[in-house]
Amino acid sequence: MAQLNPTAADLVVVNGRLVTPEGVREGTVVIRDGRIDAVLDPAAAAPAGPRLDAAGRYVLPGLIDSHVHFRTPGLEYKEDWEHGSRAAITGGVTTVLDMPNTRPCSLDADALREKAGLIEGRSWVDYRFHIGADPANPAVLADLDPEVATSAKVFMAGHHTAPIVASDPEQLRAIFEAAALGGVQLVLHAEDQHVFDLLDTWQGEPGRYSEYEPHRPRTGAIVAVARVVELVRRYGTSAHVLHVSTAEEVDLLVAAANEGLPVSFEVTGHHLSFTDADTCRRGPRTRLSPAIRGLSDQDRLWEAVFSGQAASLGSDHAPHTVEEKNLPAAEAPPGLPGVQELAVCVWTGLLAHRRTPDQAALDLARLMGSGPADLFKLPGKGRLAVGADADLALLDPDERWQMSGQHVQSKCGWSAYEGWMFTGRVRTTVKGGRVVWDAETGFVGTPAGRLLGTAAVREPAVAR
Repeated sequence: MAQLNPTAADLVVVNGRLVTPEGVREGTVVIRDGRIDAVLDPAAAAPAGPRLDAAGRYVLPGLIDSHVHFRTPGLEYKEDWEHGSRAAITGGVTTVLDMPNTRPCSLDADALREKAGLIEGRSWVDYRFHIGADPANPAVLADLDPEVATSAKVFMAGHHTAPIVASDPEQLRAIFEAAALGGVQLVLHAEDQHVFDLLDTWQGEPGRYSEYEPHRPRTGAIVAVARVVELVRRYGTSAHVLHVSTAEEVDLLVAAANEGLPVSFEVTGHHLSFTDADTCRRGPRTRLSPAIRGLSDQDRLWEAVFSGQAASLGSDHAPHTVEEKNLPAAEAPPGLPGVQELAVCVWTGLLAHRRTPDQAALDLARLMGSGPADLFKLPGKGRLAVGADADLALLDPDERWQMSGQHVQSKCGWSAYEGWMFTGRVRTTVKGGRVVWDAETGFVGTPAGRLLGTAAVREPAVAR
């Protein structure tokens, strides 16, 4: 048995209910030099050092949100990295992967390096970037430096902040082929633009929110996912479908994975929380792309969460100003802030679906921890284990509280969850071995988030 390091620790987290890869148990976490140095049983002697009492709380690994839009560069009037990363930390999220649809779009290594320079010293969280898959230059993906990006975002349908769209079949084929050659993980907004264009030509764009979901229907998503599966089968490209919204998409992707194809999918907090009835009633606050669907679709998404079929939970944190959201229905941009609310809205839903607290804690640790850490090759992230980065989220599982505008950290200043009564609340967030936020005292210190490297050089896919 390894002997405990007798020197004083930087931080000792005591009395917590630890959510580890082996399960949930009582214990102590010892932190040194920004990493987890030991995970001890409650009766074991802990070294000297500052104590953080986690009594009555789950100690989760620092959570990962692999789908955020922090809007830098060019759109900082609606969100920026300091506000976005503050929202993340308040929600227990310590690592994010940011999307490329900024102004200008992040379509090559130089653009991502410039973006990293703008963010340095301003982020409370660690971060990596999804590069944009440029339909005009797919060859970038065949020779992409993994230290720059390991994944590429593909927009198969457009909207207000998605100007680079690969809707042409030949463009998509070339992107999948290049990504396979370069070993790049594709992440996809999988809706078919041609389906939407056809419907708009016939019936016009939606003029009221009661018309929004029928104008952006499930058929667009199902057609796109079927095309993704066929391209994965052809080229062997690894593909992760974002913000899945329908039961049929889930079934197609689960069947494809069962066949052995390298496909996976994300579920968002808002598709688990809202239905199309909410969009009819609440209008722009839940206008999203893909649209919010019906209750039966939501039930299938929850089933994918419980069963382990979903690989990750994402917020699709995409803030817009109140003025933009209050434009007429055909003009208001889709998207809402969500990184702050993601863990607690899903925790509330898990308990409402009769998951035990321990089961719910393991669900969160998988879908916002080990799942995205493995998928996107994030070394040291996503697990409460010896040697991992000392990023922790301390969750009070029972606290009942109502979300209000005063809680919102995002620069946009609003939340679709205002007025919601949540069960469970992140009370303390530890980043790199130090407390960076506490519900009682607020933020501590200065932003120290860093651009993350990769676990290993990626292997190219084998063409099929």
